[in-house]
Amino acid sequence: MIVVAGEALIDLVPQGTGALAALRPALGGGPYNTAVALGRLGSPTAFCSRTSRDAFGEALLNGLRAAGVDVSGVQRGTEPTTLAVATIDEDGSAAYSFYVEGTADRLFATPPALPAGTRAVSFGTCSLVLEPGASAYEELMRSAAAQGVFIALDPNIRAGLIADADAYRARFMSWLPSVSLLKLSEEDARWLGGSPREWLDAGPAAVVMTHGGDGLTAFVRDGGEYAVPGEKADVVDTIGAGDTVNAALLHGLSARDALSVPALAGLGADGWKRLLRFAARAAAVTCSRAGAEPPYAGEVSEA
Repeated sequence: MIVVAGEALIDLVPQGTGALAALRPALGGGPYNTAVALGRLGSPTAFCSRTSRDAFGEALLNGLRAAGVDVSGVQRGTEPTTLAVATIDEDGSAAYSFYVEGTADRLFATPPALPAGTRAVSFGTCSLVLEPGASAYEELMRSAAAQGVFIALDPNIRAGLIADADAYRARFMSWLPSVSLLKLSEEDARWLGGSPREWLDAGPAAVVMTHGGDGLTAFVRDGGEYAVPGEKADVVDTIGAGDTVNAALLHGLSARDALSVPALAGLGADGWKRLLRFAARAAAVTCSRAGAEPPYAGEVSEA
């Protein structure tokens, strides 16, 4: 079982240009997209979050169920669902503004236990910023790591939500001793102001950095550095591409029985490149269609 912990929200995606373009609601949130992608790829997956009882919250849970994701541990509340208004650039890249005050996911409470058979927990995005939920997710991260569970982190920086950048950067560094695999984009790295080697020294066994259409690079603790080019795609938008990479990495590692720090160290150049190529192929499928629509197992060849 891979558990994905974090927010589920509604992306409002413009259907034209200009400030008053019609907005189409789409299921989203970085952790939500990661869980859906894992489920579609065939990994046993559970979602750990708090969602609203409103119509959007029900639609989010139905999307998880349709992907085969276990939602039995999802907390519920009467507060509204978080909204993210997307802006799509000419190259398909997405930027977001958020409506988060008083929303259900912010009130997440640390669960008493993880699902039986949990091998990995993935964290990231808004859920690690917005209090009081952020502290609850952080507590879950530290306690799971202390039990020997594989921890994946995708910070997926949303700068507009971070009131104190220096405080967040310090908090990010405090998470790294608990992290097994750190995945982030070049944009995240620039905002955080560190380097893969600095982060490896702080704890993770591997750092995977995405370079948009130019591919991915894995940096490992023994000094290895493995890169693959991006897969060509007719890009509609990039919504959910990074989340798909995150899911593909976890799915590929699970398929290799490599959800552990020693196993990451033993992948070697061939293993890492095969894994990264699989993640690139999966992300290319997501980019080829509107919104966060990650591939099913039959749409992308295995790593």
